[in-house]
Amino acid sequence: MDGSHANAAAAAAGGGEGTQRTLNPYVTGNSIIAMKYKDGVIMACDTGASYGSTLRYKSVERIKAVGKHSLIGGSGEFSDFQEILRYLDELTLSDHMWDDGNSLGPKEIHAYLTRVMYNRRNKFDPLWNSLVLGGVKKGPKGDEKYLGMVNMIGTHFEENHIATGFGNHMAVPILRGEWREDLTFEEAVKLIEKCLLVLLYRDRSSINKFQVAKITSEGSTIYPPYALKTNWGFAAFENPSQGAVGTW
Repeated sequence: MDGSHANAAAAAAGGGEGTQRTLNPYVTGNSIIAMKYKDGVIMACDTGASYGSTLRYKSVERIKAVGKHSLIGGSGEFSDFQEILRYLDELTLSDHMWDDGNSLGPKEIHAYLTRVMYNRRNKFDPLWNSLVLGGVKKGPKGDEKYLGMVNMIGTHFEENHIATGFGNHMAVPILRGEWREDLTFEEAVKLIEKCLLVLLYRDRSSINKFQVAKITSEGSTIYPPYALKTNWGFAAFENPSQGAVGTW
């Protein structure tokens, strides 16, 4: 038996490391909500991470700065998100080493992520994430705001406001009705908090500990986590099975 066959046999018997793939998501993060506002892009999410249906981790940060001009937020499998952050660290370091006076903007990083996600999907070894990439970079028309997303199979688009996960169903209708391009930062925070509360009330995987980040032409700021005031006195919450057929 030659060396390659011996290694394969050892791996199959549990005696070798073999190739490791994420076959199913284990520790997962919840929805990311992001939108453009007057001066830049704002992004928010809760800090929970679930192990299956158990809210195992309560202080997980899923919004990170990428280079000088971008923010990334990730929902889905957290270890895969960490791997994506490692890819982006290598990308931004390589870009910096050119020392040519240019730096990657959000549009270029979003394009890179779409290629990464689609490439892994074609290998049947996907990264189990939905990613939101927002940023601001000076262009021919001045400071240009950018917001885009890409999912685990490489589907991608740009939009003025984006929500992943459960937020795609519950938060996007609110954003469609109330978002304006000239929102101040304070107004944008209030709107995004409204969306976060809707998700908190209706999504069992959400927790009342949120993190907000913004990026403008002056750079990125990721604020410390905080909680929102809640009200659980609604009649539908007190007796959720009332009038439902076949419930306990």
